[in-house]
Amino acid sequence: MHTVILSDMHLSEAHQPTAGRPLWMAYKRREFFIDEDFAGLLEHFQDQTDGPIELVLNGDVFDFDNVTQLPDEPEGRIDWLARRRGLASEAWMSQFKMERIIADHPRWFGALRAFLANGHRVVIVTGNHDAELCWPAIQALLRETLHAPDEEKLVFCEWFYLSGGDTYISHGHQYDHNCVTDPINPLISVHGRPRVRVPFGDLAGRYMLNGMGYFNPHATDNFIMSATQYARFFFRYMLRTQPLLLWSWFWTAMATLLISLRDHWRPAMRDPLRVDEKVADIAQRSNATASMVRKLRALDVPSVCRKPFALLRELWLDRGLLFLAILFAAWQIVLHINIAFSISPLWIVVPLALLLPPYAIYAKSVKSAVFTAPLLDDRRASLIAEITGAKRVVFGHTHIAEQRTVGPVEFFNVGFWSPAFAEPECETRIGTQTFLWIKPGEQGREAHLYEWPVGASAPVLWHGKPAADLPPLLDPHPPLLPASLGPPSVPPPALSGRPPALSSIPPPPDSARLD
Repeated sequence: MHTVILSDMHLSEAHQPTAGRPLWMAYKRREFFIDEDFAGLLEHFQDQTDGPIELVLNGDVFDFDNVTQLPDEPEGRIDWLARRRGLASEAWMSQFKMERIIADHPRWFGALRAFLANGHRVVIVTGNHDAELCWPAIQALLRETLHAPDEEKLVFCEWFYLSGGDTYISHGHQYDHNCVTDPINPLISVHGRPRVRVPFGDLAGRYMLNGMGYFNPHATDNFIMSATQYARFFFRYMLRTQPLLLWSWFWTAMATLLISLRDHWRPAMRDPLRVDEKVADIAQRSNATASMVRKLRALDVPSVCRKPFALLRELWLDRGLLFLAILFAAWQIVLHINIAFSISPLWIVVPLALLLPPYAIYAKSVKSAVFTAPLLDDRRASLIAEITGAKRVVFGHTHIAEQRTVGPVEFFNVGFWSPAFAEPECETRIGTQTFLWIKPGEQGREAHLYEWPVGASAPVLWHGKPAADLPPLLDPHPPLLPASLGPPSVPPPALSGRPPALSSIPPPPDSARLD
């Protein structure tokens, strides 16, 4: 069986631009949807492959955190924060968000429906941005939309999936302190109502970035900046349309901090009579054993919410509150001197001049911890291999495609497909639409990363850079491999008139692989 793995599509609602803020959330416009490229990839594989295909959608396929629309007739109470930043994660809220995603992406869902109808298989592995897939009603809605009542053809996995007995597939967020979830017991009770526990990193995106629509949440370089870069960005894009940015940042950062800590310390909703049943069910759908499920769960990293000061640093609240404390201290110094000697309030510049340099040194020394540690290190790779017997590990989450050897396993990150741009005008695309193809081979299954260029009709071998940036001697739009890498027996596209079947294409030579 051929296995194709994609990750991080971040399907959300379509955003309609307004005259006053034409660049606000421009990355969510229909013109940047990846639906046609996704449909083209599925059609290409079906046309070129004999036999069944296993499609693994490896997390963050749907971005529940990025949906900001509200229902006209809500089933329950919508608080003030949800009205400004989007619904929380109660069951009816998650269902409304899923309905909005389905309504705005008919081409994507139509292509997946046809793929399933042709006898192929789809596995959806949950990520951090689509943790709300855990609701049975959401899974039922997707089955209905995709006309896929067969649980063997459309499979939902909590956080990992074992493919072919040799490949461990997981989104990777379980090894990220900012985004780790509890996939076995995902629900907590808030105000007496069950909701999905959303990790800190997602709450920051939901409450902060949803209110700062000029920042693209799909590219960390677009919202993790230095103070100087933030200042330049503000004066260029936000001064006229969002002049109170500092206030927006402060109150949403405080809301993120408080909700993150509140939800983290709430006990999970567990049914002690169903513990073994839930673990066995997860194992069955993931092609694993109950023992594997428990052991893999033990590999998860602790949440960053255990370290409140780390949250303050990530949210810039440490620097904001310290700056306010410096202003207060400087003013108190002037007031106390004024008791004995009458001086002008302008003398506040003297204590400020003494206190601000140490503050600037501290502020410059603070670095974001987002993605600074690798999701897979030698020790974790060794344990995954020992627990599952896998020789290959596949992640997503970081939006950075890569292929390398880690410990005893071959590691792949399949990158991302969501539209990410370097600027609010959405002119410079960041990243490439990459995926992993695992095919049968004489020495066992073989895996290689490929790219589907935007608007292409066939994939190309991934070389660590967009196809448009490849050297001229490599054709950016050949059938799966550049003609220069194929053996003489494979005719070039211009002579064959039709791309060769996937099963007829050998793996690239060792010189073309990225170690």
